[in-house]
Amino acid sequence: MPTLDSLKVGESARIISIHLPAQEAQRLTEMGLTVGASVKVERLAPFGDPMELVVRGYHLSLRKSEASGIEVGK
Repeated sequence: MPTLDSLKVGESARIISIHLPAQEAQRLTEMGLTVGASVKVERLAPFGDPMELVVRGYHLSLRKSEASGIEVGK
């Protein structure tokens, strides 16, 4: 399954599952990154990290190391 960090700018996907340590997963869940939520990659920083996402109508910056633990599907 692809992960959030593999999406290109402009691509959208739905979160399938989150495979991160409990504390990190809890923090991301509180920010709206929940199973079933739709996310879109808005842009990447000049060196590709962090990535800016649109989730639930707001912009969120996320490190690629965190995004690699979030499984997505179309």
